[in-house]
Amino acid sequence: MNQLFTIDNKTAVISGGAGVLGLEIAGYLLKEGVKVFILDYNETLLTKAVSKLEAYGDVHGFLCNVLEEDDLLSTKSAIMEQVDQIDILINAAGGNRKGANISPDSNIFKMDRQDFKMVNDLNFLGTVYPTLVFGEAMANNGKGSIINFSSMATVQSISRVMGYSAAKAAVDNFTKWMAQELASKFGDQIRVNAIAPGFFVTHQNRAILINEDGSLTKRSELVMQKTPMNRFGKPEELCGAIHFLCAEASSFITGTIIPIDGGFSSFSGV
Repeated sequence: MNQLFTIDNKTAVISGGAGVLGLEIAGYLLKEGVKVFILDYNETLLTKAVSKLEAYGDVHGFLCNVLEEDDLLSTKSAIMEQVDQIDILINAAGGNRKGANISPDSNIFKMDRQDFKMVNDLNFLGTVYPTLVFGEAMANNGKGSIINFSSMATVQSISRVMGYSAAKAAVDNFTKWMAQELASKFGDQIRVNAIAPGFFVTHQNRAILINEDGSLTKRSELVMQKTPMNRFGKPEELCGAIHFLCAEASSFITGTIIPIDGGFSSFSGV
């Protein structure tokens, strides 16, 4: 049974690895014996992340913009100089912009088109491009696990986050499409899945969810009403599903989107 869940000596690439969720996942994998390469476009955060993670295992950081294919290709080349194969790709890069949101006192017709494009590019193309670059290395080896980041915003419409919702819905479809493409053409040992986190407090959404005095905002109160567990997720609560999708225990699972949401997606609110 233990062999089903063994992931030590594997190699993982994590985009957005210096963010709150990516950093938590990187630390977990390092503790499990995985060699980890984190990618991030923010040099300051990347340096801090690598410094923190070095205490847990073999980690390397690369300054890389997931929307620049040349960056990704050069990063892949540098990584492949250090390892024989890439076993795991986690596409954790993503985010939102204020102009792609629809505030209660505005409407869809006033949305900032440029911010909408940037949010779609970051979340969707920021998943597609790394998958094509690092996924090709996996395809050539005939083995690997790709894990994308979806969202509860794809399950049903969530007010305000129009741009983010559209981008993550595209990620869901891309996950399923790539699952059949890779399995049918490169073998049954290369898999593509996604996790769909519910509401987790990160640097980007803290001001929306938490008041300065630590109390819940009105939006958070609505989230709690729809979340049977009545709390936010903890970053470490993503790691069990990530581990499962990296291990042989999930060898016949591909094209899935796994909710990690405290029951949010299963509850009508009534």
